[in-house]
Amino acid sequence: MCMAYFIGHGYSGGFTAHMARLLEALTPESPVCLTVGTDAVCGPCPNNSGGLCDKPELVASWDWRVLELCGLTEGAVLPFGGFTQLVEDKILKPGLRSGICGSCQWDSICASQPSRWAARK
Repeated sequence: MCMAYFIGHGYSGGFTAHMARLLEALTPESPVCLTVGTDAVCGPCPNNSGGLCDKPELVASWDWRVLELCGLTEGAVLPFGGFTQLVEDKILKPGLRSGICGSCQWDSICASQPSRWAARK
């Protein structure tokens, strides 16, 4: 869900650049494998130490809730566009985002703007 609101702020310059590259590289057809915990997005995050998040329970709770609300399971592979559409339709449009990650330090950024996928038909 972080990608829906990303505007160039992040934990570090490396993380910010990485997130921007991911958003540029992922097309609607790009296959994504859904995981709970540290994943490709987390690579350069300063909270990622050797592939392990220093807040694993918190991140896993966010991941599980997204999967649950979207009717998906860990390990599911689907096109990036299909996943983002599910997130938009099942979580963001109904206003459920803050119930999942409203305690995140970046919440004010997400709350202040529409999702990048909101305008999609």
